[in-house]
Amino acid sequence: MKLRKLTDRSLYAFFAVLVCLTLSSSAVLAPARAAADILVYADALSGGWESWSWDTTIDYSAAAHVHSGAYALAATFTAGWSGLSLHAPASIDASGYLSIDFWAYGGAGGTHIDFYTQFADNSESTHKTLTLPAGAWTHFTIPLGELGSPAEISRLTWWNRTPNPQAVFYLDDVLLAGDGLPPAPPALSVDAALDRQPISPYIYGINLVSLDGSGDAAFYAELDLPVRRWGGNSTSRYNYQNDISNHAMDWYFENIKESSAANLPDDSGANRFIELNRSLGAHTYLVVPMTGYVSNNNAVACGFSIAKYGPQQDSDYWRPDCGNGVHTNGANLTGNDPLDTSFAITPAFVTGWVDFLESRYGRAADGGVMFYNTDNEPDLWFETHRDVSPTGLTYDQWRDRTIQVAAAVKAGDLTAAVLGPGTGVWSYYFESPYDGQRGDWSTPDDRLAHGGGYFTPWLLGQLRAYEQTHGQRLLDYLDLHYYPQSGVALVEAGDASRQALRLRSTRSLWDPTYVDESWIAGSGPDGGIVRLIPRMRDWAAANYPGTQLAIGEYNWGGLEHLNGALAQADVLGIFGREGLGLATLWDPPAAAQPGAYALRMYRNYDGGGGKFGETRLHASSTDQGKLSIYAAQRTRDLALTLMVINKTGGELTSAVSLANFAPASQAQVYRYSAADLSAIQRLPDQPLTPSGFTAAFPANSITLLVLPPSAPVQWQHIYVPLVQRGAD
Repeated sequence: MKLRKLTDRSLYAFFAVLVCLTLSSSAVLAPARAAADILVYADALSGGWESWSWDTTIDYSAAAHVHSGAYALAATFTAGWSGLSLHAPASIDASGYLSIDFWAYGGAGGTHIDFYTQFADNSESTHKTLTLPAGAWTHFTIPLGELGSPAEISRLTWWNRTPNPQAVFYLDDVLLAGDGLPPAPPALSVDAALDRQPISPYIYGINLVSLDGSGDAAFYAELDLPVRRWGGNSTSRYNYQNDISNHAMDWYFENIKESSAANLPDDSGANRFIELNRSLGAHTYLVVPMTGYVSNNNAVACGFSIAKYGPQQDSDYWRPDCGNGVHTNGANLTGNDPLDTSFAITPAFVTGWVDFLESRYGRAADGGVMFYNTDNEPDLWFETHRDVSPTGLTYDQWRDRTIQVAAAVKAGDLTAAVLGPGTGVWSYYFESPYDGQRGDWSTPDDRLAHGGGYFTPWLLGQLRAYEQTHGQRLLDYLDLHYYPQSGVALVEAGDASRQALRLRSTRSLWDPTYVDESWIAGSGPDGGIVRLIPRMRDWAAANYPGTQLAIGEYNWGGLEHLNGALAQADVLGIFGREGLGLATLWDPPAAAQPGAYALRMYRNYDGGGGKFGETRLHASSTDQGKLSIYAAQRTRDLALTLMVINKTGGELTSAVSLANFAPASQAQVYRYSAADLSAIQRLPDQPLTPSGFTAAFPANSITLLVLPPSAPVQWQHIYVPLVQRGAD
């Protein structure tokens, strides 16, 4: 579970944050028909619209005064400067719209309002001052030009422009009037000479919940899997010597043996994990312990024994003495002995493990374990591992432990890559767990004691200072975990509203205009704009140049459904375009699920090892929310590979322009869509011209086009004899 940051705000702002937990939006997305009328209210509030009103009571089924149909919307301003405000399910591109139309029935003495629209960041359009005549229905048409011609509309607001409450008034038939013109389809463009950068193969990694995974080995082999991470809460206290992990808050703080190994440490679960990776040609990514503890030799021990610490709210059915560490009154149990389950260790334990792995598999540079994580989500230990780490880490504690453990890894294998800090929650990218555990968000003592700087860039600067002093780089990748907080991650596809939100929310990875549709919108810096990968890139460049970027855990949900496959394909395209160095998908899909085909589209689209290109190219869409495109060039044959994702419920026919690439006359076409959820279809070739092509992209589809160059690559065998020893 990911913790949520709370903030001290006014009552109105706090209410807005709570609304965000249900549904908010800020991506500028055109509706399904950009120029069609958008009905906001007629007998009921339209689907996805909701009230963001303040000091106003609302009845959506009022029958006392109705303009048409059965009901009208009744609103009463209960205080001065109050407002009736209706929030759209997604911010609307206003370019195809002419006016706001509504019918109004004024209250006693007339209702005195300002009408205005609001942008995604809650800034306001020009106000239109109105008086709604009392006791009669009046039709109002407000041209958008009179509101300052807003470029987007997120909210419609009727504001009480008086310091006093006002009597009940009524609205009916509220709509945003379109211009009646058909929308232009998104235009796509590719320039093979711009933005050329390598795409790291490690962005296509996966992360297993447990050590086991041999059952999916054939699927991993099919993907030519580049990296597989062994992570999660249980890895924080894994002991390679006895093959025991403590499963922490996930499972009653119990020690559990990870395999049936009898010849330890050679036959451990971790070694089996590594050996399966080696058989697949995949690199291994391991978490190494930083809590100061690993599991002891008691494979059935638990952190909160009921016999020792008393009755608790819950216990393991299979091990009834193992409680959940919560008193029956709901308070967390404290004062337990960490040695019930664990040994205290020093960083030398980490060096010993790395030494052991190097002796068995060689150095990272020679095919051994390549990646090591400085533990897993240390920001959450005060919850997940509170039996051994009950107090949130301070800036200094986290830095010191990172330096100690990273140095221990490098002492064991200087060629290995170290990733950290492995933060699990957005809030702790910026604040310390010490401040967060105490709810000290408005005056965070620990952060303010460090000059007020945010934690992640501060940590990078500290590690840079270490390198400048000691001549050794300890951190190779800035690693942050990221799960969208809008309710789409780690869940099934859900209803149409959740599916649309899932596809919009991928914008949080890059878009500087996208305000996150979750509690983040009311919390943290930049008004809730995440722009995760550019933010990470900026932090690394400013504070520790040369540090690569990783997202050690992520999940967009819905992988059992086509909707999740669309999101997953979009995420992988974004990773490549934005220059991410490594990513591992938490809880990957089974081989037959739609989400697996999103991975195949990049790693094995034709069943014969065909892959997306390794060098990214400039690619753009005039409406990324509807039709996204990612482009790369392949090394072996110089073909362009274009991934086009239609996120809408209708077919889109778009022109694709090409620059600085001379294509052959035909492109191969591969598609995954609702037409066949059990296979990637090989479709008829797409005719090409030197300047591009026009193609139809079906609703909810992932299309890969492979464009060979006009002149095929000519490979030559060149024999160069070895110079004889001793010759000049």
